Amino acid sequence: MIAPPKKDNVFRALDRKLGAVAEFTMRQYRTKLSTWVVLGVGFIAIAIIVLFYVDSMQKEIEAIDNDGDSADWDGDGYPNGQERIYGTDPDNPESHPGTFTPPIAPDPPEKWINEDDFDWDLLATGDTTVGYDDDGDCRLADTTQSQKDRNRNNVNCDIILDYSELRGEWLEPRSDGFVDEDPDEEKYSKEAIHRAFLLAIGKMGFVFLLGIFLPLFLATGLIREEMENSTMHFMLAKPIARRDILLGRMVGYLGIVWPYIIAMGVIVGLISGFAGPSDGFFRFADLGMWMAIIFATMLATLVYGMLFCALGTLWKRGIVLALPFAAWELGMAILSFNAPAASILRFSVIGWSLNIIDAAALIVWPNLGLFIEMGLWGGGGYNSDFWGGTQLEGADALNAFASDTGLGISPLATIVVSTLVLLFQASVLWIVGSAIFKGKEIE
Repeated sequence: MIAPPKKDNVFRALDRKLGAVAEFTMRQYRTKLSTWVVLGVGFIAIAIIVLFYVDSMQKEIEAIDNDGDSADWDGDGYPNGQERIYGTDPDNPESHPGTFTPPIAPDPPEKWINEDDFDWDLLATGDTTVGYDDDGDCRLADTTQSQKDRNRNNVNCDIILDYSELRGEWLEPRSDGFVDEDPDEEKYSKEAIHRAFLLAIGKMGFVFLLGIFLPLFLATGLIREEMENSTMHFMLAKPIARRDILLGRMVGYLGIVWPYIIAMGVIVGLISGFAGPSDGFFRFADLGMWMAIIFATMLATLVYGMLFCALGTLWKRGIVLALPFAAWELGMAILSFNAPAASILRFSVIGWSLNIIDAAALIVWPNLGLFIEMGLWGGGGYNSDFWGGTQLEGADALNAFASDTGLGISPLATIVVSTLVLLFQASVLWIVGSAIFKGKEIE
């Protein structure tokens, strides 16, 4: 027995009508040269940024002897670091490990470059003592207790870190000396540059550039162009409300933009995964970051699309109205880097979108703040000694693009709240746009 056809209901009819409008919109986009030009320009812009990243990953970073252990002051063929370990005088050519019985051969100088790697990790107890004297020049038997504990915390050969809740930053490290003073520039800088790239391209490349650029040229004319081309009459002749036509047009717009964003995220994510520093052939640890970047960009294109579409419906020169909003969002993006807790950011779209990326960074890289502090200190960069310790390459860039979420809640809660706010903004703009469209007379 053949089952009778299901009766049409309001929801099924609406779904069918919205689907038809969305399909028509997507067909329009695919046949327009301007669509492919906009998508192509976005691809080229992102590709240029990626090329700079790949080049930086291929660049060899010079290893610097921050503490001078590889030098041979007295010219006896033994590096200073080796002489300190064995207790001989680096300033006396007659005093060196070669005079021992049996004699000890001199180390190659390169052994004493980058020999004291970073060992920074906050303990589960919340203790803020970090670092380890890998090369042993702080833990020498003939050094006094006061020399081993210069920061006077009763822990030998460590570094004290204090975090200022008031200032929202780590304070200057207090080292016992000769602890992590000669870091591996290559290891740190490649990791810092990689993380800075992900944050930079995620925030400014995807969320800001693609998030505003695509809606500006693809969504502004969603309703206006049909009104000016007189094709809107055909849509309005159907038994479908204007607000539903607007929604269907937006669905068609998202049907083009969202797959494009996902594809771009996958491509750039694969490139950074293979080119970035990793112990294996691919860097899987960043998958969470790319999911957040793609998700935040999708939400941004949704809200900006609703906004620009409403402006285009309001006035035939809607793109002129949209440009001040784009400038405002750029200012908010820059502000979010320096003052993520600023209240004015809550009146923007990009502030909430960037919150998602910042929160994801804290989840994927829980040691992000500590890692930045490592590079800024750079073995003693805040306290330049005889050897003039400096910040490590990549630390400034990472510090510039990384920021707190500014909401004062957990990273996961930040993502949930930011998503709800962005969806709310899109809903309000849809209602406003529908009201504007409803009041427009179609000539």
